[in-house]
Amino acid sequence: MTAMTAMTAMPAALRVHDLVRSPALQLRVLAGEAGLDRPVAWAHVSELEDPTPWLLGAELIMTTGIAIPRSAVRQRAYIERLHAAGVAALTLSAHLHVPPLHREFLDAAEDRAMPVLELPLQVPFIAVAQEVAAAAQADARNRLSAQVQVYGALRWLAAEDLTAAELFRRLERLSGYSLYLCTRQGHPLLPGVPVPGARHAALLPASADPAPTVPGGHLLPVPAPGGPAGYLLALERQDDGPGRGVPPAGLGVVQHIATVAALQLSMVRHERETLRRRGAELLAELVRDALDPQTARRYLIRLGFTEEALVLLAVLEGEDGAALDDAAVVHALDEAAVPYLVLRRHEGLYVLLADSPPALDALAALARTRAGVSRPFAPGSTFGVPRREACLALTRARASGRALVACGDDTTDRWLHEDPAVLDGLVDQVLGAPLRYDGEHGSALVLSALTWLERDRSTEEAARALHIHPNTLLYRLRRFATLSGRSLSSTADLTEVWLALRAARMAGRLP
Repeated sequence: MTAMTAMTAMPAALRVHDLVRSPALQLRVLAGEAGLDRPVAWAHVSELEDPTPWLLGAELIMTTGIAIPRSAVRQRAYIERLHAAGVAALTLSAHLHVPPLHREFLDAAEDRAMPVLELPLQVPFIAVAQEVAAAAQADARNRLSAQVQVYGALRWLAAEDLTAAELFRRLERLSGYSLYLCTRQGHPLLPGVPVPGARHAALLPASADPAPTVPGGHLLPVPAPGGPAGYLLALERQDDGPGRGVPPAGLGVVQHIATVAALQLSMVRHERETLRRRGAELLAELVRDALDPQTARRYLIRLGFTEEALVLLAVLEGEDGAALDDAAVVHALDEAAVPYLVLRRHEGLYVLLADSPPALDALAALARTRAGVSRPFAPGSTFGVPRREACLALTRARASGRALVACGDDTTDRWLHEDPAVLDGLVDQVLGAPLRYDGEHGSALVLSALTWLERDRSTEEAARALHIHPNTLLYRLRRFATLSGRSLSSTADLTEVWLALRAARMAGRLP
């Protein structure tokens, strides 16, 4: 008989209802009948009003009644504490020191499906403890079998080259739990391993060091350098999934699975770091246009990009001169689960990523970061234009105070210089005099010229947009031409004015 067969033949873990049905114990249910399916790991006598610091969860607490407070408020708080600590059931010895039980106490037990049992005076606590211990001994053999096989998880991983998803499917079959992994934000932690669903979201903790027992299973942090990388949620399996008939293997096995998850995460992170370094080398060559298009596409496909999908080039910097946290950018992109390459250069952090809403959302959500993003382009295309677009979009983000600016459909900006000083020089040279005149007289010569050009030099449309008479617009355009020294009927002068207006908008110098 194999270990798996032997384990499935073992009896299931002891439940509260097994003790209630035992004729020798004569237990009576006072409240919380809906929770009789709770597992019982141990029986423990406590006469403390708050025994929770000494509990691990799944204990059957027995008391002569000394532990039960007298007031309704304290009785309710007592049952709530036991429930929060994962206690399986509370057993009261009849006719000893149990005070009158208030309705608030019984209602709290009902609301939380927390079984409250009464034990006849003639039945000693030791009889309950012996029955629980006997069941625990049989369950321990089952758990030991599961532990031995779970300890072999690393051997499977090394010998069979299992993916994280395959490894955790095996662990589910052996442990008797449905296993979920997630980051502290609820995102996937390992590829292919499911995250807790919406109905289990309330089980995720608010603190980094949660209690190990939750209703229906266990919740443990997945250790990593710098603090927990996320959480492992192990919930007892229903009767319709893999591992059917395998009783839950217990907290010890779940703790080892959390360690396996940490080791697997370390391997995944090491692999990602290796790919990241290769990606940085590739991106450096792409930015220099040192690869032919076919070779560039082949390398990008190897690093997770698809051949058909478009890509974006982004340039990132810290907000208001602050240093950019490169690690935070990498972490955000990892959690977004999109292919990307990163490269640190003096002008900022270059990021090549797939053109997708999750990728842009990840960049936009970064704290104290500004980003300029190019228009989408095909993998393998020249990077000269996207690099200029991204740098110019970053300049616009800096001038506007926005966290992220993506290059739009207007392609004029790509021909402007990305250096803000050069842009300011162009604005001063071409538009300096009209801008000063507008500032001194409260006029709108520059705005009028911009509106006229944006409407393809249609005087009627521009005048309507400005809410002025066409003759007034013509006067403003003549005045603008005189002050700027540029003729709006000359192609060369008109081109220079248009580029200067675009530079002024990008630099935030237009009213």
